[in-house]
Amino acid sequence: MHLSDFNTLTFDCYGTLIDWEGGIAAAVRHWLAGKGLDKPDDAILENFANCESTQQRETPAMLYPELLARTLHRMAAAWDLAASKAEAATFGNSVKDWPAFPDAADALRRLKKHYRLVILSNVDRASFAHSKAKLGDVLDAVYTAEDVGSYKPNPRNFSHMLEKEAAAGIPAAKILHTAQSLFHDHVQAKRHGLVSAWIDRRLDMDGWGATMPPEAPVTPDFHFPSMEALADARDEER
Repeated sequence: MHLSDFNTLTFDCYGTLIDWEGGIAAAVRHWLAGKGLDKPDDAILENFANCESTQQRETPAMLYPELLARTLHRMAAAWDLAASKAEAATFGNSVKDWPAFPDAADALRRLKKHYRLVILSNVDRASFAHSKAKLGDVLDAVYTAEDVGSYKPNPRNFSHMLEKEAAAGIPAAKILHTAQSLFHDHVQAKRHGLVSAWIDRRLDMDGWGATMPPEAPVTPDFHFPSMEALADARDEER
């Protein structure tokens, strides 16, 4: 199997292209500092993963800013704290501040020479617009949780993407799903018959960060430590 076997890359955005763990941790640390408190990043991200995934299951049609706000309320309760409506709303709108990984925009520009580039993301379109501006004008299609009415790892999100891509003339066999999260993306990608590439942004870190552990064992077909490494591997094949 070769990277050149595919003509379309479908991406998770947050965790793969956008440093959501850095953005989440910074926003929560700022909120905690206002209370004279501090928590290590690992504790912040583990609490976030538990609370966000629960909220997504309970309110799958909720737009992401409101879902993030509810997530902060849950995180606060788990720490025996309270978040005001204004504090929760600030966190809910923090996606605009989450930075792109330093290699993301250039890697997408390089990969654009070989592939259609498609986003399958767990946010709303308004939030994603802020991230898109950081990644460059290279995307051929964007499918969000707002479009589907559910959040990954719900299988509906992958079914929606595959239906839309099939309508655009792209069969599943020509798609390489590219993502960091085993929990949100790789298990469902394999269940939908897709080949997948793991962008292992947490390669040298312990734990699962801002994601839950995968609900089933999964082995991605390709494994790279960064988007730059993926782009390098594709250029080397050429």
